[in-house]
Amino acid sequence: MSRTKSIPTKVGDLFVEIAGSGPPVLLWHSMLVDRFQWQRMSGPLAGERTLVLIDGPGHGRSGRPPAGYTLEDCADAAAEVLTELGIGSVDWLGSAWGGHIGLVFAARHPERCRSVVTIATPIAPLETAERLQTRLLAGVYGRFGPIAPLSNGAADALLTKRSKRTDPEARRIVRDGLATADRVGMHRSMHAMMLRRPDISGLLPGITAPVLVIAGSEDAMWLPGPARRSADTIPRGRCAVVEGAHRLPALERPEAVLTHVRAFWRQNADGAEPSAGAGAARAAGSAG
Repeated sequence: MSRTKSIPTKVGDLFVEIAGSGPPVLLWHSMLVDRFQWQRMSGPLAGERTLVLIDGPGHGRSGRPPAGYTLEDCADAAAEVLTELGIGSVDWLGSAWGGHIGLVFAARHPERCRSVVTIATPIAPLETAERLQTRLLAGVYGRFGPIAPLSNGAADALLTKRSKRTDPEARRIVRDGLATADRVGMHRSMHAMMLRRPDISGLLPGITAPVLVIAGSEDAMWLPGPARRSADTIPRGRCAVVEGAHRLPALERPEAVLTHVRAFWRQNADGAEPSAGAGAARAAGSAG
């Protein structure tokens, strides 16, 4: 059984679902979707972990964030959620946006972060072409809301061709993420978290927690090469590649992601501290 709670934070009221039992894991989803992105992983994980599933500001059932909020604000809000729930420290599991926040959380709140898994999380800001596409997306959404062409376009952008053709549930989850969100809150998030996303590469060498960087093999925005190089700059970083996944590996290839995440957590619990380069090479070599 799960329980839910709305928790006031500096980025507005965050809707939180708590499920399972065991060591706590905080899960933060990608932009444009909500906590249901994790539904194919949350069932298996709830049998071994306490899951803290957050709807990000302006997404799902969470409230409207202030204009111009930052990744640092989100990281601090996550700490506020943990304090309200009486949880000291967590393993962080973040997809794209959630991975950005997880890395900032590890840098700002190291005493509360046991480890970080980032999935499909480019470290650099949007490139020019991506920025133009995102500005168009935000403009259309701000004027017309989650109209069908926009929702379908988001699904096309986030999923592989195979998933778009054979996985209607995945398409529905993406479309529902836009359809159910607070319109003003989502529009603010598009500007603050996508168009204004900063380069966080400078944080990576100072992160002391173990970090697993996961890339989808079909994700043009976060190819395995850049992902491995970013992992190499983290003192306890490593990298894994999930084949046949694009921007939402946790939705498209949940079993593969779970395999990598569980292995990473086991190594962590055993006190393994591989060097950055060796860890990245071993994980990448066993990826599938």
